[in-house]
Amino acid sequence: MKLNVIIVGLVALFCILNGCKDPRTASQPAEPKRETSATGIIGQTTQDIGEFDPAAGAKVSDGKMKPVNPLNPIGGLNAYKPTVERLMKLQVQRALSFFQATEGRYPKDHNEFMEKVIRANQIKLAVLPGNWVYQYDVQNHELVVVDGRKNNP
Repeated sequence: MKLNVIIVGLVALFCILNGCKDPRTASQPAEPKRETSATGIIGQTTQDIGEFDPAAGAKVSDGKMKPVNPLNPIGGLNAYKPTVERLMKLQVQRALSFFQATEGRYPKDHNEFMEKVIRANQIKLAVLPGNWVYQYDVQNHELVVVDGRKNNP
């Protein structure tokens, strides 16, 4: 009886010092770290938010999903940008509402928005596909998504 207690104690001590591993996975090599693709955007984040200039004539996204051909196997990808856009706008709007509630005003300029709303709340926005970029509209106190190409078609 005493020998069984000693054996169980030694096995437990061995497991604690060595680390108990699932025997089914112990023989399998560790899964390599997955690197994000240099060209892919899924999972990438940014805090790069420009200042919106209405006089620049940039094309502002309407955030709507476009109709797609149901026979197109990748047609569902058209929903990615509008969905991400809406989620990111909601996140920033929530932080702006909190700022307005605590300060009694909205940020006075782009720099204050970046410092006290984005960085203070550690907001990281999902990278958008194509040439679409985030900009902050100081006049309307909102995040907008604009076509970042130099010559908007």
